[in-house]
Amino acid sequence: MTDTRAARVPGEGLLPARGPHYVLGDTGPRIGVLALQGDVLEHLRTLSAIGTRAVPIKRPEQLDDVDGLLIPGGESTTIGKLAVLYGLLDPLRKRIADGLPVLGTCAGAILLASQALSAEGDPSDQPLLESMDTVVRRNAFGRQVASFETDVQVAGLEGGPMHAVFIRAPWIESWGEQVQILASAPTPLGDKVVVARQGNVLASAFHPELTEDNRLHRLLVDMVNKER
Repeated sequence: MTDTRAARVPGEGLLPARGPHYVLGDTGPRIGVLALQGDVLEHLRTLSAIGTRAVPIKRPEQLDDVDGLLIPGGESTTIGKLAVLYGLLDPLRKRIADGLPVLGTCAGAILLASQALSAEGDPSDQPLLESMDTVVRRNAFGRQVASFETDVQVAGLEGGPMHAVFIRAPWIESWGEQVQILASAPTPLGDKVVVARQGNVLASAFHPELTEDNRLHRLLVDMVNKER
């Protein structure tokens, strides 16, 4: 693994309620980005660049108008608490349970899990969507100083390995029978799962929005197009 102690850090500011939508055209699927905290702008730009109508989501009623959803990296406990505060947690659960295609990256992968663990392996008491039969360990690869970049091969994606940026990244500790393991990354403890999918739910431990490789975003769009 390549150590990048000066790794790129996602922006963690809040989007204004009437922030820019980064819309390209009016024919692509409408993809929402949960805009409570984390690297929201980067995902909006990436989704817009591949021809979707990318919109920030901060209120429950906005979920009714999207074809897919992206939950960004950031701080999973903060995002979860804000989702409760904004009345979004249960509407998010329902829409995902009803089949809304969703991609969660880094903190988003934690929020989608059925259980979260601390870096030490203790159960973490935080709001979760419980949309994926996974147990995810927070900060599993280490804190900010341990951020790194490496190449991972994602099953089903053509074009060779993805260059992946890991920042305070989790890994998937365990999973149920319905979960497909799509990619792992090497660690001193052996390979650990960093990309997985369960039906309409896709989770990544790394930050695809921080590179020019948009294949995971395109996979989300493919999932959306199959449901339209």
